[in-house]
Amino acid sequence: MKGKRPIIGITMGDPVGIGPEIIVSALEDPLLYEICKPLVLGDEAVMKRAIALKSGKLEIHRTEPPGKGHYFCGSIDLMPLSSLDAVVLCPGRPTKETGRAMINYITTGVDLAMAGEIEAIATCPITKTAMKLAGSPFHGHTELIADRTKTPKFAMMMAGDRLRVVLVTIHIPLCEVSRRLNRDEILTTISLTSTALKNRFGIHQPKIAVAGLNPHGGEDGMFGREEQDTITPAVEMAKAQGIDVSGPFPPDTLFFNASNGKYDAVVCMYHDQGLIPFKMLHFSDGVNTTLGLPIIRTSVDHGTAYDIAWQGAADPSSLVSAIKMAATQAVNRRTFSSSHSKA
Repeated sequence: MKGKRPIIGITMGDPVGIGPEIIVSALEDPLLYEICKPLVLGDEAVMKRAIALKSGKLEIHRTEPPGKGHYFCGSIDLMPLSSLDAVVLCPGRPTKETGRAMINYITTGVDLAMAGEIEAIATCPITKTAMKLAGSPFHGHTELIADRTKTPKFAMMMAGDRLRVVLVTIHIPLCEVSRRLNRDEILTTISLTSTALKNRFGIHQPKIAVAGLNPHGGEDGMFGREEQDTITPAVEMAKAQGIDVSGPFPPDTLFFNASNGKYDAVVCMYHDQGLIPFKMLHFSDGVNTTLGLPIIRTSVDHGTAYDIAWQGAADPSSLVSAIKMAATQAVNRRTFSSSHSKA
């Protein structure tokens, strides 16, 4: 990939969370620079404070536009997008100013990706609290990015080496899941998953499994009719579109088979159904990636960790995985686009 390394924009996340320090830890790894050109979208003073906290070895190179970066290990290429007073920032305590800066990193990254100046973004963690302080109407990255890119249909995938899960419903109370499920949403999620596995993950003939909602898959309606009335019809509609999908399967056995390679992804009905088995396997190295967007976006699968922020104890593994996945998806998208343009 030398000479063709994709530029990956890394948004700094919440300045008073663990984002800055895990960026420093991640970019000390020379292997990342072999597969991509990491560009930090953030604050120079905050990043310098994080460097001092972690090692003091790295230097900052102000990079604007993205094509002017050095992109070698030992020098962090940074596009400065805020001018916060790093000395007075209080770990774990967001303010209106830090919230606004945090949002600016994200929107700038999205705009750069939409303009083709970078090939993907990998996002560090943010909080709803900080977004509210900044006056944002959104709850998190996904809704903000979808609005910015005018994307009506999108889905959240959690991805690791052994398991990928995609969610039909996300942050809603468990008591509302059954009422919210419908054939169109399930079909859309299956379709988004199939497309992403092909053009972002390089899997030419992906196999997708769909989880049931009820114990034992409803046991022929004895424990609920969602499988018969809603999930199975959506699966059949997806099959009619040429998608290699099967199910619904009882969730208590499905994830064992999926984690052992029988399926490339599992479409899950609700948040914890997918994330409990996923985090059992990929607690440290899991990656959150948004399907359906016109840009590539990956993210760490953890929060801002305010309780340990700016103590030098944060684990960068998930960010390293997110950057690697962003680079891999960028290269796979190039290959997919090239092969289909010739077809």
